[in-house]
Amino acid sequence: MEKTEKKQYKFGLIGKDIEYSFSRNYFTHKFKKLGLTNYVYVNFDYQKIEEFKTTLENNSNIKGCNVTIPYKESVIPFLTSLDAKAKAIGAVNTIKFTENGLIGYNTDAYGFKKSIEPHLKKHHTKALILGTGGASKAVKYVLEDLGIVCTYVSRKPKKNQFTYTDLNNNIIKEYTVIINCTPLGTHPKITDKPTIPYLHLTEKHLLFDLIYNPDKTAFLSAGEAQGATISNGQHMLEHQAEESWRIWNS
Repeated sequence: MEKTEKKQYKFGLIGKDIEYSFSRNYFTHKFKKLGLTNYVYVNFDYQKIEEFKTTLENNSNIKGCNVTIPYKESVIPFLTSLDAKAKAIGAVNTIKFTENGLIGYNTDAYGFKKSIEPHLKKHHTKALILGTGGASKAVKYVLEDLGIVCTYVSRKPKKNQFTYTDLNNNIIKEYTVIINCTPLGTHPKITDKPTIPYLHLTEKHLLFDLIYNPDKTAFLSAGEAQGATISNGQHMLEHQAEESWRIWNS
């Protein structure tokens, strides 16, 4: 009798310039640990999100995808439906392939909440969110759910948002949680950091960076030098990855 080959299941990360990807290494190791020899995780590195259409046409064995910068919002029109939380946030970082189409989820919110909660103190009542991309929407969703007042900081601010030049001693003193949702400081440009007045930070501040490579960004180092509590995005990524895995297998 001929040996029956196992069907291969494919998972992947949708993004731009993602050779550094956390997800591919994480899931490749996970599949190996679980003995899932017919599971693979690849990078779908697109210069434009429209390339996703070609991937769908040429791959019938995709079971799930993660989505990263800069496509967490622009991928939505390609999906059949959104989970309630993803719809409320307005950004998707996990896609489940089903018989009824592609369903979008947001596990960034889950990962961020699980990783920031252990650091929060009673005086952490207001937060600055640096950047306005897809990940920042999940951060805002979580902070509001936790009862923390939050304000975006942007180079091109909309109504009720700060510019970086707005930030002064009074604002920094009032907003004791600061989350970096920009790519500034990501390897290899490790000396880059958001232009905030770090000299006004104190031991009462919590700085959280969604970046995980390097493990201590210039943003976090500058905060630590002022006595602030710091945390990078490693645990957030691990939590969101595990939640993605749960969704794909549910």
